[in-house]
Amino acid sequence: MKLSAAGWPAWGVRLRLLHPADAPSFALLLLSLFIVTPSRGWAAWSDRARQYFPQVDFSRPRPGDPVRILLQLAWLSLVKPPFARGARRTGSWPYWFGLCRRALDAAAGWRRRVGAWLEARFPQAFDPARLRVSVEGVAEHAWWRNAAIRAACYLAAALLGALLVTTPFDEYSQAVFTVVLLSLALWVRRIPGPVPTLILMVFSIAVSTRYIWWRATSTINDDSWPNLIAGLVLLSAELYAWLVLLLGFFQSSWMLEREVVPLPADVALWPSVDVFIPIYNEPLRVLKPTVFAAMSMDWPPGKLRVHILDDGTRDEIREFAKQAGVGYIVRREHKHAKAGNINHALGVTDASFVAIFDCDHIPTRSFLHNTMGGFLKDDKLALVQTPHHFFSDDPFERNLDTRGEVPNEGELFYGRVQDGNDLWNASFFCGSCAVLRREALLSVGGIAVETVTEDAHTSLKMHRRGYRSAYINLVQAAGLATESLSAHVGQRIRWARGMAQIFRSDNPLLGRGLTLGQRFCYLNAMMHFLYGIPRLVFLTAPLAFLLFHAYTIYAPALGLVLYVVPHMVFSVMSNSRMHGEFRRSFWGEVYETVLAWYITLPTTVALLFPGLGKFNVTAKGGVVEEDHVDWSITKPYLVLLALNLLGVGFGVYRAWTGPADEVGTVVVNLCWVAYNTLLLGVALAVARELRQVRVSHRVQSRLPVSLHLPDGKVYPCHTLDYSEGGMALALPEGLHLRLKQNAELTVSMRRGGRSHALPCRLVFSKDGRLSVRFVGLSLEDEMALVQCTFGRPDAWQRTAEREHEGTPLGGAWDIWRMGGRSLWQLLLQAALPFTVRSGRWMGFWSWLGSLLPRQPHIYRDSK
Repeated sequence: MKLSAAGWPAWGVRLRLLHPADAPSFALLLLSLFIVTPSRGWAAWSDRARQYFPQVDFSRPRPGDPVRILLQLAWLSLVKPPFARGARRTGSWPYWFGLCRRALDAAAGWRRRVGAWLEARFPQAFDPARLRVSVEGVAEHAWWRNAAIRAACYLAAALLGALLVTTPFDEYSQAVFTVVLLSLALWVRRIPGPVPTLILMVFSIAVSTRYIWWRATSTINDDSWPNLIAGLVLLSAELYAWLVLLLGFFQSSWMLEREVVPLPADVALWPSVDVFIPIYNEPLRVLKPTVFAAMSMDWPPGKLRVHILDDGTRDEIREFAKQAGVGYIVRREHKHAKAGNINHALGVTDASFVAIFDCDHIPTRSFLHNTMGGFLKDDKLALVQTPHHFFSDDPFERNLDTRGEVPNEGELFYGRVQDGNDLWNASFFCGSCAVLRREALLSVGGIAVETVTEDAHTSLKMHRRGYRSAYINLVQAAGLATESLSAHVGQRIRWARGMAQIFRSDNPLLGRGLTLGQRFCYLNAMMHFLYGIPRLVFLTAPLAFLLFHAYTIYAPALGLVLYVVPHMVFSVMSNSRMHGEFRRSFWGEVYETVLAWYITLPTTVALLFPGLGKFNVTAKGGVVEEDHVDWSITKPYLVLLALNLLGVGFGVYRAWTGPADEVGTVVVNLCWVAYNTLLLGVALAVARELRQVRVSHRVQSRLPVSLHLPDGKVYPCHTLDYSEGGMALALPEGLHLRLKQNAELTVSMRRGGRSHALPCRLVFSKDGRLSVRFVGLSLEDEMALVQCTFGRPDAWQRTAEREHEGTPLGGAWDIWRMGGRSLWQLLLQAALPFTVRSGRWMGFWSWLGSLLPRQPHIYRDSK
């Protein structure tokens, strides 16, 4: 091939419009870069060549460059690189990650285009506001008040559902049924409001129940014991998941969204309240803000009594209680942990109501104002619970860097589940951030001591006696999340063991006093923590076929796709519609994967021997000195990962050498194993503990403050974040102060018309941003700081501003991205042990890696 110098610019344009894989001669065209004289000089040639050979610096040739060029030519001849219109490719993700992301985006774009076309052709059928009015009009029609009409409709729906679930379809009919129902679901999904959510739930229940019926009647292979056992084990796990799905739909089908009941204008009618703050071995610095905030709650001083319940009997806690002027209660015998501590305090106090806060949960001033009104209007109201909110990152948020992007694990429970429980009068005590009526509490013998989840068990006992509960979905206190994955796992083990103990010793399905709704809500709460064994089954089920050729589901691959995929799609779609504000799709499986191994044994033992087990205190206020991988807690994940990778190897072998009619089944199981591998990759990523040395966690908030300089000048500014130890301040635009480090400053804040001056020192100052550290604060100053920051009524108002995830594809991308990155890092660690990474070996491996091909910086013209 010969190109003239004059033809070089036109050939360059052609290069930018070609994909390397589109023409076999592309490598030769690139090779001609080195034999054709450029018309615009060697600088232009270098720029052009650098696009296709980013790992080669043509201005500084190196001995390995010929190898790099040849490998890159081979890569460009075989692999089609990604193109970004109008811009060069950016980002550091591997090619296949980006390809998957673009495929998801393309699918979403295709769906949007089809939706836009349908909206243009049938505007009335796709107007959300109009459809909502129509749907809710039908749901609220006067006909439904007629008992006979309701009974007839329920009977007809039950008969239709039974017919739909049990009627066998051939593969073509099943495909048509799925497509029609999915089209209806996608149309219904566009309609706002709670009624369409109920319709999606009905669709999901129908499809999932049909799947379970098909599994139980058509897919169990009993020709050998391995096939029968493998099939029944998986079916049992799926029956558990199906039951939890149904109970979850029932529990969260409709949120009550209870309003705050106002207090009477006459303060004399307000009752007395004892505030209990139990503590065992937590640091005093964690306790102080909670005590200060509790003391400053807006309540008549003579009717508010704050007590520290010190089960550690420490002199420093006793001295602090004396200085702060709050009650200090200890006991001689330390039985039944937190429950026994509170019960002892009940015996030495006498207020009509008891507010309970964990020692790290800082209440706002408005807490009692927003929780006490209902008690004065309902004599049978025994409990008012508010959400648990955490201003520090939990291990998932910190180690995966998802703070503010992915809702944390507890938001689903406090955002949706408890609100759904409230509809059925089944919202239960969560151990903190709640007010209880003393009379109701004493009627059941105080806080329950029979199980290690004393809070939920106590509310169950009160509900059995006919008392009512309420849930105010308004964040009125905030605390510290667990600092490490091991602490998080330990806390969840206690919760799981306690719920299993209640299920075994005080089963909500048995005994008197509960309504059907309460029984189902409590049952779901307890069943949820029994997911250990089913989750392990799902993580290993495909290995039965790949390793041992045992059929867990005896059906052709097409049948699996036509039944399994609709079951998964409809359940994910419905849960996303219900819970999308409080949990990203697929993240529930991440949490279960991380905890499954560790809760399996405790829950099993609790079911067999409910009296075993003891209360363990969750550590708070700790630090993580340096980045590290918690290898001790990752052992189960590594074993499961190794098994699944072994399954991949056997699967590839079976696909290559096995019967042709089993290739589809092998592919389905390989997809399953791949998904399990990604989940385990995310679990390993959570176990990589990032450094956390900040003792006082910062809360981002914009509050007006005044900055006093040593020369007497005062500047108005606002906070960027704050903690008990310091603040970050932003000066007015255009104002830059040049201050020396450790300069003595004063920050003043106002509360209720009074100004509080807090001494501090400058840590650093740059571009209008100042960081200060409080020094020499008196007890009164510390109380004022808490009152002006953590204790403000609107301190956590922004936590209610949640955005719906929109589509489940975002959650799927999270799993792919985080799991893949974690597995890649694990591969690098396994391939390059420390002895190889260190010293001269590190240089050798870096040089060897520099020879590998790279994605070219090719882009199309925006024209």
